Amino acid sequence: MCAVFGFLDYKGKVSNAILKKLIHYLSVAAEVRGTDATGIAYVRDGSMVTYKKPKPAHKVKLFFPRDTRAVIGHTRFTTQGSEKRNCNNHPFEGHCGKESFALAHNGVLYNDRELRREQHLPTTPIETDSYVAVQLLEQGQQLDTENIKRMAELVEGSFVFTILKNDNTLFLVKGNNPLTVYHFPALGLYVYASTKSILDNALKKVKLNDKCCEVDVSEGEILEINSAGNLSRSTFTMQDYIHTIFNPYNWDYAKWWMEDEREELLLEYCGTFGVSEEEIQLLLDFGYAPDEIEELLMDTAAMEEAINEAKALLQCEA
Repeated sequence: MCAVFGFLDYKGKVSNAILKKLIHYLSVAAEVRGTDATGIAYVRDGSMVTYKKPKPAHKVKLFFPRDTRAVIGHTRFTTQGSEKRNCNNHPFEGHCGKESFALAHNGVLYNDRELRREQHLPTTPIETDSYVAVQLLEQGQQLDTENIKRMAELVEGSFVFTILKNDNTLFLVKGNNPLTVYHFPALGLYVYASTKSILDNALKKVKLNDKCCEVDVSEGEILEINSAGNLSRSTFTMQDYIHTIFNPYNWDYAKWWMEDEREELLLEYCGTFGVSEEEIQLLLDFGYAPDEIEELLMDTAAMEEAINEAKALLQCEA
């Protein structure tokens, strides 16, 4: 269970104090999806700067300079690569030719090991599955939508990627994980987070009273927002794959194949996919088999429909 969040202040109208409050409350609200590590990335003098700690957000003071125009952030629930080794935590820095960038990922990638072999990616001390996305982007000479599209079409798994370029261009890459984006036109501000609840909870604390509109973003879409606030869209095709979260190759625990443990594992790792233990238990109580729930975890819309149906039936029974 992880979360991404951040902002792009393209008009420079919002005070530094408000922006720092915004990032603070976004990171704290995002703790519902991960408390193992917290980090942000921003641009300073044309270079990327990342700051991250293996601590929950409320224990980390997230600092950025007064002239910062964009920040991407991440709270982490560890699935691969110990958070105690800070290099495993998000955001990750990378380079394409002379351009630098930072990347954060919400989700789980399943073919990172295969990609490292097939794409002849360099050995790295970073163990996190997400880092393969950085390495794939670094194969290109430019960080642009074509390079990002190639990366997004090579990886398999659940994902939303947020990428900040050293010219303050923000890329939001929507796979099958949640993403909510608000635009404040009068302020010249874009704000985003993994879920609507995270975003709304943070904005209530900051008390931005200006009108905002939600920016539609669909699965298989890349939003590019440049430093002037101009938004453009492009698309990519997600991998059509069959995967089991109990695959011992990916998780290194052959015991996970044992039937009597599968329900416990679903309850333990469902948060990685943005679903609560209570919701998984509800589906199990209504007769869903672990295999069926596993398939639903790969389809956000179908999972939401199944949960709502089960809740409706539960109310009828009451």
